[in-house]
Amino acid sequence: MPNTTSNARGRLVSLDVFRGITIAGMVLVNNPGSWEHIHWPLEHAQWHGWTPTDLVFPFFLFIVGVAITLSFASRVESGRSARDLYLKVVKRSLIIFAIGLFLNGFPYFSISELRIPGVLQRIAVCYFLASIIFLTTKVRAQVTIIVALLLGYWLLVRFVPAPGFTAGDLTKEGSLPSFIDRIVFGKHVWAQAKVYDPEGLLSTIPALGTTLIGVLTGHWLRSKKSGYERVAGMFVAGSICVAAGWAWNAFFPINKALWTSSYVLFTGGLALQFLALCYWIIDIKGYRRWAKPFEIFGVNAIALYVVADLIAVTLGLIKVNGPDGLRVPLGSWIYETLFASWASPVNASLVFAITFVLVCLGLMWILFRRRIFIKV
Repeated sequence: MPNTTSNARGRLVSLDVFRGITIAGMVLVNNPGSWEHIHWPLEHAQWHGWTPTDLVFPFFLFIVGVAITLSFASRVESGRSARDLYLKVVKRSLIIFAIGLFLNGFPYFSISELRIPGVLQRIAVCYFLASIIFLTTKVRAQVTIIVALLLGYWLLVRFVPAPGFTAGDLTKEGSLPSFIDRIVFGKHVWAQAKVYDPEGLLSTIPALGTTLIGVLTGHWLRSKKSGYERVAGMFVAGSICVAAGWAWNAFFPINKALWTSSYVLFTGGLALQFLALCYWIIDIKGYRRWAKPFEIFGVNAIALYVVADLIAVTLGLIKVNGPDGLRVPLGSWIYETLFASWASPVNASLVFAITFVLVCLGLMWILFRRRIFIKV
């Protein structure tokens, strides 16, 4: 079996690179120069269906699952006490959840309008539950839990109607997950959606399934198979999941906001295949130089997410004089002055987003050079 490549901290470099590509994609799609001018691959699907942007979040949850196995398995084998492991899980989950709430509230922290769900909040919940499942069950039980989560969620959404709507309603307002979000969170949902939250309560059930697919992948990566067998296994499993998800799409449409079961299988399969590709290129063939920027992003992914969000909010808070003398956000001024002045609106918006990512890369490079890895 070929030797796997790892950095000085003993991490699987291909997983760091995959994480880095994913978080860089998240920053890219979240920070266009203008939300009115975006190339279609950088937009979410309006409702049913998918675009490349809709792969970003499930890929990240999948990576969280892989990391759970790789991180905790060695600790369990070394005799680390269960109490210490559980405390670590609880502490990390609470910190990630709190950071998500902080970002949702920044800078005004209006409690009456604070959005409770969010990207980091869902990551925290899925990390917590998937970690507990990993620490208390074996592989066969984990497979059973995934099947139960996906089938159970489909049965709930398909056969249990939201009050005032018919069973199986999958519209933004009429779906069961949307109704539960309105009842539980009220005004504390995503303001742009109002009638549902894309990181809502019930849809976190199948999102946990995405994370557990990553947990199973971690088991496979730790197996005694050769490197090529691991790659082949991930490609085959990924193909089966993609085919199953696409087939289920006919009955339970692929939908990111609802995180449908077909979406879990489809995106989980693609994540398996993408990780297999990274593993083959980086850990088997040893081609690493091209991936250095993504490795830099990957080892400080949460820090990158927080920094990018704070920069974006700050660019909206600072006001400057526009060409017409009116006060405009600094971000809009930069876009109009430095990018839209020479490029078409959609391309200017894209170049702004790429520049935003490069600025973040510079900041993360400073941390990387100083061997600062922010772990929550």
